[in-house]
Amino acid sequence: MRLIGKNGSGAKSAAATEADTDAWAESPESRPGALPAQRTSGLSERPPVAGYGPDSLVRVPTRQFADAVRPYGPDGAAADGPNAAALDPAGLDTTSFETALAARESAALEARHRQAADDGDPDAASRLGTLLLRRGDLEDAEPYLRAAAAAGTRAAANNLGVLLHQQGHRAEAAQWWRQAAVAGSAPAAHALGLQLRDQGEEEAAEYWLHFAADHGHPLGAYALGDLMEHRRDVRAERWFKVSADAGHREAAYRLARMREAAGDKEIAEAWYRTAGARGHARAALRLGVLLEERAATDQPLLEEAARWYRQSAQNGEPRAACALGFLLRDSGDLAAAAEWWREAAEAGDGNAANALGALHAGRGESKEAEHWYRTALDAGDQNGAFNLGLLCVATGRDQQAEQWYRRAAYAGHREACNALAVVLLQRGEETGAEPWFSKAAEAGSVDGAFNLGVLHAGRGEQRQAQEWYARAAAEGHGEAALQLAVAQEQRGNLAGALERYRQAASGGSAEGAFRLASVLDRRGDADTEAEHWYALAADAGHRRAQVRMGVRAAERGALEIAESWYRRAAEAGSRSAAFNLGLLLARQDREAQAMLWYTRAADAGHGRAALRLALLALRRGEPVQAENWCRRAADYGPAEVAERAGRLLGALHAELSA
Repeated sequence: MRLIGKNGSGAKSAAATEADTDAWAESPESRPGALPAQRTSGLSERPPVAGYGPDSLVRVPTRQFADAVRPYGPDGAAADGPNAAALDPAGLDTTSFETALAARESAALEARHRQAADDGDPDAASRLGTLLLRRGDLEDAEPYLRAAAAAGTRAAANNLGVLLHQQGHRAEAAQWWRQAAVAGSAPAAHALGLQLRDQGEEEAAEYWLHFAADHGHPLGAYALGDLMEHRRDVRAERWFKVSADAGHREAAYRLARMREAAGDKEIAEAWYRTAGARGHARAALRLGVLLEERAATDQPLLEEAARWYRQSAQNGEPRAACALGFLLRDSGDLAAAAEWWREAAEAGDGNAANALGALHAGRGESKEAEHWYRTALDAGDQNGAFNLGLLCVATGRDQQAEQWYRRAAYAGHREACNALAVVLLQRGEETGAEPWFSKAAEAGSVDGAFNLGVLHAGRGEQRQAQEWYARAAAEGHGEAALQLAVAQEQRGNLAGALERYRQAASGGSAEGAFRLASVLDRRGDADTEAEHWYALAADAGHRRAQVRMGVRAAERGALEIAESWYRRAAEAGSRSAAFNLGLLLARQDREAQAMLWYTRAADAGHGRAALRLALLALRRGEPVQAENWCRRAADYGPAEVAERAGRLLGALHAELSA
């Protein structure tokens, strides 16, 4: 036995529109003092909402307003000076004209709001404060929002909360959000709920998030679902669906993940598709994975998976670029695969870096392979260290290989544990090897479990060996199943042996397939099945199976097929195949070729081949050559060959002495 080591506006007029700031749509990364963060990947939703909130207006600084308006006089002519030419309407840049016109209208609107606010109109103060807040003029916005909020304007209270939160005054922000929420503001309830959640007041947070969700606030529903999922509350799925149905892509993604975890891949795929269509990179990645899993050889599905991987990768998801690379590799496009792997690796994907390393290693480009394996390791992928170990072994740097295996093993890489143990055992350090085999096996390494079996068997500890073989065999390890089968056959349990031999053959063991075929052959009632397993073993390079296939073909008179099998086995070093090939060629009157194969067989210790050469030498009248071959035949055996060779030697001596 040998050790194994693997390597988102309304049409209401401004006067009729509620001016709540959509605080829930603010991105936490946009500025210091942003709203409490949702527990997401940073993907926030921005659905269009009517009103004067910070997300519905363009932030344009006062100086930019002035710059935009300055080129136009009251009559629309150029106002840059006495020498300025009048504008030719036919030559206007439409985009610039519309932008400047919008800026003039916004400036005029701001002036009207400011005049009304200064005259004591709380609604105008609220709208002006909101406009300034969106523009980022917090200092100018605050007194107008405070005046409007103090006068009972709900939107102003909410927006004042946003402003104070941005300034870091979170306690006062919460007070104004609470006032707005009590007055019925869903955005304020959402913002208040998030802040309470982050303070650990989950019960109060749930109340206000529920309020926001019940009032049709998509992010309120999402945050409520997030809170419930965190507490493993089954109601989370309902609120994610409410938010997803309202267009929240992260909610659609989370809902898909929940459905996938529950085993409902069909519904999961539908929600991944919804989120992916809204530009969610991870949803596009997962959709690609699901499509690829069920594609098998369905080319249209594989092409669709590739499209989703590509969309995800172009949206910044390196894992999708890596997956696309593997898909392209499997389709035979290694050049394109390498390009995507390189993009993913340079973005920090260790798996892609390892794939690039393996690609270069397969081409014999060890320097490039080492670069990418080290890149993988730098990305935190311990496979990089393990692969560096394999690369060092392939290039004869055994000491460095051990160091890389040890680094990966200490990081918990199970196959590195197994490889390190193999190195130690081959060096005679059995005591040092055994703990690493155990660590590998306990971490789930099938090879580690098998090698522990080998270790115990070498000590004569058959019970422990059988336990580890059984553990490895249960995970599909063919060689472990073979050891169990041999033990069963030795005990006379033919039914148990056949079961284990089938398991070994199905696990890829050529020897298991050969032995299974041999047992079936001896039993004599499953000739077709026996030939199937002989052929499987022979195709895998098993020399005795190749000889057996040759014998069976010769018995059927299929001499060309027989010769082909004999030749394959003989060229791989089988002396029996060489002898049988010689016999076959001799029967076809190809004596010279037959002699070559007899000689190869005899030189490898085949007694019958040596005896045949002796007889041929006598026929040619070469008694000395015949005597030499007789002596070799007598030495090689088996017994009946030795006996015949002895008799022939006696006759030769008598003839030579007469």
